[in-house]
Amino acid sequence: MLWTEELFGVKKPIISMLHLDPLPGDPRYGFDGSVSRVVEYAKRDLEALQEGGVDGIIVSNEFSLPYQRHMSYVTPATMAYVVGQLKSELSVPYGVDAISDGLACIELAAACEAKFVRGTFSGVYVGDGGLYNNDFSMLMRRKAELHLDDLRMLYFINPESDRNLDTRDLADIAASTIFKVHPDGLCVSATAAGADVDTGLIASVKKKNPEVAVLVNTGCRPDTIESKLAVCDAAVVGTYFKEGGRLEDENLHNVRVDVNRVKEFMDVVYEVRKSL
Repeated sequence: MLWTEELFGVKKPIISMLHLDPLPGDPRYGFDGSVSRVVEYAKRDLEALQEGGVDGIIVSNEFSLPYQRHMSYVTPATMAYVVGQLKSELSVPYGVDAISDGLACIELAAACEAKFVRGTFSGVYVGDGGLYNNDFSMLMRRKAELHLDDLRMLYFINPESDRNLDTRDLADIAASTIFKVHPDGLCVSATAAGADVDTGLIASVKKKNPEVAVLVNTGCRPDTIESKLAVCDAAVVGTYFKEGGRLEDENLHNVRVDVNRVKEFMDVVYEVRKSL
C-alpha cells in the first residue's frame, strides 16, 4: 500500500490547492491589504473544498506573484499565521507549498505541523524569474535538523512555466532523483496552472518508478480525471475548483472556490474508485 492511501484513507486521493490571496510584501497586496481578510477568504474556500469532498489540502501563496526564490521572512510568517487560523476547521490532511523556495517550505511545515509539502526541491531551471538552482543536499539536511522524519515531500520534477536545463527524459530524471533523495511523491506538470498534462508522460514516469507515488499536478477536469487516475496515484487540483474554472478574474483577483464544481468533480472520482 502506498503512503498516500494510508495518509488520506482512500485510493487515488484528490488533493486540492487552497490559494491564499496576496500576502504582506506581495506587489498585489496593496495599501488596502488585510491579513484578516486573507484568513476570511481562506476559511470560505476551505469550507467549500471540504464540503465538496476533497481528500487533502495544500495551502499555497499562489498570489505572491512574482515568486521569490528566497522569500522575505514575512511570507512564510504570514502563511503560518493563516494556517494556524484554519487548523481548527481542517478535517482532512493538509500540506503547504511556499512557492519556489524549498527551504521556506520545509521550515513552514515545521512551524504549522503540516503532514506534507509540495515544492521545487531539486534540479536547475530557467524561466521568467531567471535561473535558479535547488540544492537538495542542503534541504534534506535541514529537514533532518528539524526532526521532520514523517514529513512527506512531493517533488516537482518539471515545474510549471520553467524549463529544466537537464536534457534527460523526465522518467530518467525521476529515477536518479529517487536514488539520491527518495522523494515521497513526484508531481508531473504541464506548462502552466490549469493546463492539461500529457497522459503518456505521466505513464512513462510511473512505469519507470513504480515504487514512488506519482501525482498529476495540473489540468485535471471531470472529463479527464478518469484517464489520469488510470496511470497515476493521486491528483492535485486547483484551478478547476474555482468559479468558472479561472485562477484569477479580470482585475487579477483570486477567484473563489465553487463548491458545486468540487462536488461535480468528486462525483466522477467516486465512480472511478468503485472499479479499483
